[in-house]
Amino acid sequence: QVQLVESGGGLVQPGGSLRISCAASGSIFNINHMGWYRQAPGKQRELVATITITGRTNYADSVKGRFTISRDGTKNTVYLEMNSLKPEDTAVYYCNVEQATWGGSTYDYWGQGTQVTVSS
Repeated sequence: QVQLVESGGGLVQPGGSLRISCAASGSIFNINHMGWYRQAPGKQRELVATITITGRTNYADSVKGRFTISRDGTKNTVYLEMNSLKPEDTAVYYCNVEQATWGGSTYDYWGQGTQVTVSS
């Protein structure tokens, strides 16, 4: 089992910045990647960014150049630095860990979510 605890969400004005964090604990092994997804009201959950154990990153087109994902392996923590925030970035942000399991399968763990609201 992997437990994920997110922090750092809140209210920010358009054009502002915010950093959210996710600390992982428990059976942290065979991790393929850690990342962030978000879900706005009335919309499906979507990928924001992921980072592999080797540091390879992947971003949604809508956040490229504005968001940066990073990882502190010593703390098993993943961060999402969000700059130039827009109202359309408003959503609940969920931390995700994909773990490799026996037989080539994977299992996803999710945090409880942290609200990010971009509004003046």
